[in-house]
Amino acid sequence: MKYEELIKQFQSDQYPPVLLLCGEESYYIDQASDYVEQHALDEMAREFDQTIVYGKDLPGADIAPVIGQARGFAMMGGRKVIIVKEAQTIKKWDALALYLDNPQPSSVVVICYKYGNPDKRLNVWKNLEKKGGVIMQSDRLRDYQVAGWITNYLSQNNLQADPKVAQLLADYLGNDLTAIVGAMRKLIDGRPDGDNKIDAVLVERNVGISKDFNVFELQDALIRGDVLKANRITSYFATSKDHPMVKELGVLFGFFQNLMLYHYLPDKSERAVSAALGINPFFVKDFAAAAKRYNAMKTFRIIGYFRETDARLKGINNPSAKDDDLWKELIYKILHSC
Repeated sequence: MKYEELIKQFQSDQYPPVLLLCGEESYYIDQASDYVEQHALDEMAREFDQTIVYGKDLPGADIAPVIGQARGFAMMGGRKVIIVKEAQTIKKWDALALYLDNPQPSSVVVICYKYGNPDKRLNVWKNLEKKGGVIMQSDRLRDYQVAGWITNYLSQNNLQADPKVAQLLADYLGNDLTAIVGAMRKLIDGRPDGDNKIDAVLVERNVGISKDFNVFELQDALIRGDVLKANRITSYFATSKDHPMVKELGVLFGFFQNLMLYHYLPDKSERAVSAALGINPFFVKDFAAAAKRYNAMKTFRIIGYFRETDARLKGINNPSAKDDDLWKELIYKILHSC
């Protein structure tokens, strides 16, 4: 079950007897668990009928004590809620398998299994949904999905950011949704009253990403052939711990890799390019501009330069060159590729 579907059930006051929240992305696990904790019982009932247990505190890493509690009745005569956090440390699940045969109708057991998934070859997990339980698996976003997720998150908070700013945030923050949401809250709280626009200036002031010295400004300099700006940005990168070369190389390599694909697309309309490359239509104009400067043969050579630089960055055929030297050499080769 997806997170959104699960929350709709909760909002209708429908809670399964056993709920497994699992996956590599902890954000939705925490969100779903927090919703149960805050809404399944009223404030008074929470005092008596809600228990939070941590997997590491269970004797013998066994779920049995939790199941013992679940079999009991609620003191207030309604629902009983038991939330098991950090359940990935639990090793023994036999008691849960037996409980699923005859669960206590008034109890809700929430199992938060973070940073991965339990072994679903085990009968307990194979049978959980068949016996009335629910599984929500929270997978980590792929890199290309992050900018869209940021845009949607801001939209849900009645804010907007142009795709370039959303992509800048995605590149800087990675795909850890908890970290992303933390940064989004800083932007939301730091914006001027009444302003619903998230721009590069606001991002620089509240998140610390320079609006002038970032990989997308470097990409723009390469598209326009601006040698001075490209070297100025890469010199900044070489002295900043926030811009490791291997990370920024990856972004630029992805651009030129897509540029190679762009050259051979039969339909170069905005919609067709966006669909073929899996990019926001906003960025199609960048590929059109880059294609005028770098034809297919130049692009092919540039991709080779990236591979060579990556190898040297890892110490292959590079006894002494530092990041700044590698950047200067790479920028020179790209801009003077023939």
